[in-house]
Amino acid sequence: MNEAVLAGLLAAGTAAADVTATVRRSERAQELRSRYEGLTVLAENEDAQANIKAVEGAALVVLGVKPVGIVDLCRSIASALSPQTVVISVAAAVTIATMEAALPEGQPLVRTMPNTPLKVGRGAVGLSAGSNVTEDQLAAAAAVFTGAGTTVIVPEENLDAVSAISGSGPAYAFYLAEAMAQAGVKLGLDPELAMVLARETVAGAGAMLAQDGADPAALRKAVTSPNGTTERAIAAFDEAGLPDIIAAGARAAAERAAEISRELA
Repeated sequence: MNEAVLAGLLAAGTAAADVTATVRRSERAQELRSRYEGLTVLAENEDAQANIKAVEGAALVVLGVKPVGIVDLCRSIASALSPQTVVISVAAAVTIATMEAALPEGQPLVRTMPNTPLKVGRGAVGLSAGSNVTEDQLAAAAAVFTGAGTTVIVPEENLDAVSAISGSGPAYAFYLAEAMAQAGVKLGLDPELAMVLARETVAGAGAMLAQDGADPAALRKAVTSPNGTTERAIAAFDEAGLPDIIAAGARAAAERAAEISRELA
């Protein structure tokens, strides 16, 4: 995920020489240096002060660690941050209040909820600003992700819903492809052929949805001829309550995100 953010940032025009990254292992550091010419990469196993050195003098700092480590990281870099540095968190479920308590008072902080399609330039990222963030700082934070996807600004209370739809959403699409492939096998297709058909169909439909002005309902209706095969399939989905099932899954994901936030607070 973090490399996807980095690649998108560079693709959007930021010079590699203006970016410093930190990783845990020297092997990973060398890999990134080779892949992105001019990029400075510090490895923690070589320099225990790598994170401190990376944030000194930075205008934007992206914290890309797991939720359980984000508070400790905030504390460890707090003394090296400039008061104007915008801190951007990609850690799921950790609230702005929790992170602000671990950072210097007044530190600009933006919490984000990205998703894995950032890796292919088709990500969706929700952003919420802390109380000390200006409009210009929020725009700068959003620009970090625009090279790899679409950004939306939402109140923090909506981030759990964003997580349930776009954060977890890629897994729903992959789950659909799995189910379609399994259905094909049950109908007599070779498993490898069924997987190819399911995978390419879901990917192709996603590409159509990515076109400007695409409306999923209109696209569905265009494929659904009256009294045809697709209409019969959609009717079976509706009878089984598929829309309600999807809504229940999204609700469960949002509730779990809220639970994690409480656990980590």
